[in-house]
Amino acid sequence: MRFTKMHGIGNDYVYVNGFEQTVADPAQLAKRISDRHFGVGADGLILILPSDNADVRMRIFNADGSEAEMCGNGIRCVAKYAYEHALARKNPITVETGRGVLSLSMRIDAQAVREVTVNMGQPILSLSQIPVNAEKVVKSCREHEYYDFEPGDSEGARAVFVSMGNPHAVMFVENVRKIDVPRLGPKIEHHSAFPHRINAHWVQVHSPTEVTMRTWERGSGVTLACGTGACAVCVAGALTGRTGRKILAHLPGGDLVLEWRQDDNNVYMTGPASEVFSGDWPENR
Repeated sequence: MRFTKMHGIGNDYVYVNGFEQTVADPAQLAKRISDRHFGVGADGLILILPSDNADVRMRIFNADGSEAEMCGNGIRCVAKYAYEHALARKNPITVETGRGVLSLSMRIDAQAVREVTVNMGQPILSLSQIPVNAEKVVKSCREHEYYDFEPGDSEGARAVFVSMGNPHAVMFVENVRKIDVPRLGPKIEHHSAFPHRINAHWVQVHSPTEVTMRTWERGSGVTLACGTGACAVCVAGALTGRTGRKILAHLPGGDLVLEWRQDDNNVYMTGPASEVFSGDWPENR
């Protein structure tokens, strides 16, 4: 099986061209190929497939084999791969995802995709649709969408919940470096308030236009970046008055520009996409 390793600011995935190859059991393959010691090493597996509704279709499997609805960094790489490998020589390009069909505009230089802007659609704020079990959290502020919940530690947690097609808990802190993400991440991901589990993000606000964030991704653990999470952070910051509707987000793997536009209520994410290498994965492995 031919594969390509790609990443969006360090959020790395193994990509398989489903126009040419078939993966019989992508969940099991995701577990094996994502292993950073015995496999290729990645945050998961992404299949680029034909679509009846868009130029291409994306299916994403986390490193633990679970299928996710959406990945903001991953979809930028899908656009780059599809354009540069002539699956769809269009700009903008449309990609079918678990979130629906999304449109992506590319900055192209010498036939290479350097940067991608994704229309990530409108954020979902209803607890039942994110989904969050309202009986397990307590709204703590009437003016803003803050909720308190108990992740299993005495200090508790206060979060803003946002879905960008996948669920996110955004927590604002004074210093993100002091957060023990590997310890708190699993407790929040698997908390009983989140029936589909959840992605957890800790955010330090530097100014109304600039933040730094760290992430625990559902099904993958600590990652260098999370595109949908950065979109959720942009929405949460604007909702609570901590930031404006356009921000620069610093993630461990690099920077993203996010804008929650008022004219259409959609969130737009801009960032790079990079191809690392290609190789062959033995079928009997």
